Amino acid sequence: MSENSEIAYFAAGCFWGVEAAFRQVNGVLSTAVGYQGGDTLNPTYEQVCYEETMHAEVVAVRYDPQVLTYSELLNVFWTCHNPTTLNRQGPDVGTQYRSAIFYTSDAQKKAAEESKLDLEQRRVFASPIVTEIVKAPDFHVAEDYHQQYLEKRGLATCQI
Repeated sequence: MSENSEIAYFAAGCFWGVEAAFRQVNGVLSTAVGYQGGDTLNPTYEQVCYEETMHAEVVAVRYDPQVLTYSELLNVFWTCHNPTTLNRQGPDVGTQYRSAIFYTSDAQKKAAEESKLDLEQRRVFASPIVTEIVKAPDFHVAEDYHQQYLEKRGLATCQI
């Protein structure tokens, strides 16, 4: 395994299933769930849940770029949620469940924009993609009980 790693941030609805999907991918070194994109310092789940902070539920993915490319992570992101529903994933509604890619470099931004454009041009989704692509703000790690939530409970995960 490479000593180098990179990090990527994805918001795709409730972070439990999204984290579980990324943890299945070869080359993912670790994940953490948390909050990004809001205006409250150190938000709590309760604050985020009631839309008091404008944060999104996010998965931070640390990966080995010698094993896994950022473009491959983008493919997981696009397949584990519906990027055409604004502020909603399934029964979960609110800005905290929005679809967003928080990039950390110009290369990530370019790859995310190209990936989104490719999906739009190929009309992979019946409706327009509403995913935001924005510079990664501070990441606030969620409470411990949210980390690897589905794995800890032996529950089904998003299949990729």
